Amino acid sequence: MSRVAEQVTALIEPAVAALGYELLGVEYLPQGRHSLLRVYIDAEDGITLDDCERVSHQVSGILDVEDPIHGHYRLEVSSPGLDRPLFRPGHYVRVLGRRVRLRLREPVAGRRRLAGRLERVEDDTVWVREDDGTVHEVPLARVDRANLVYEAPSAGDA
Repeated sequence: MSRVAEQVTALIEPAVAALGYELLGVEYLPQGRHSLLRVYIDAEDGITLDDCERVSHQVSGILDVEDPIHGHYRLEVSSPGLDRPLFRPGHYVRVLGRRVRLRLREPVAGRRRLAGRLERVEDDTVWVREDDGTVHEVPLARVDRANLVYEAPSAGDA
């Protein structure tokens, strides 16, 4: 997580929780005048557009006062969606046994991208089993971005 994302998380997490939502994570994508600050929220009953607007209004006020980001940026408040991003160790625990996709800051076994079933989560390390059976031990400090891979329910699951 970038330093800006960490700062913003610390600033807004209490307010998001006070509104009754879980702050899943924050992404900051610096691109000059087109920079983007994306805030992911969740709730037990899911997230609606009204929920995103409520949080956006509250977060905008905090960011205007605290000013952790210099220059122009666009604020986007979003639900996690089907390809839910994974930010914290607890997020990985929730999806244990499901398919994930990882983009790495530093290579593991010579690779910067991994996809497979999340086999194990322990402390700050995850184990991912690729389709060929290869298991990779990945320290979370090396993960740049992680997402759940949506798998449609099979006919037998209905």
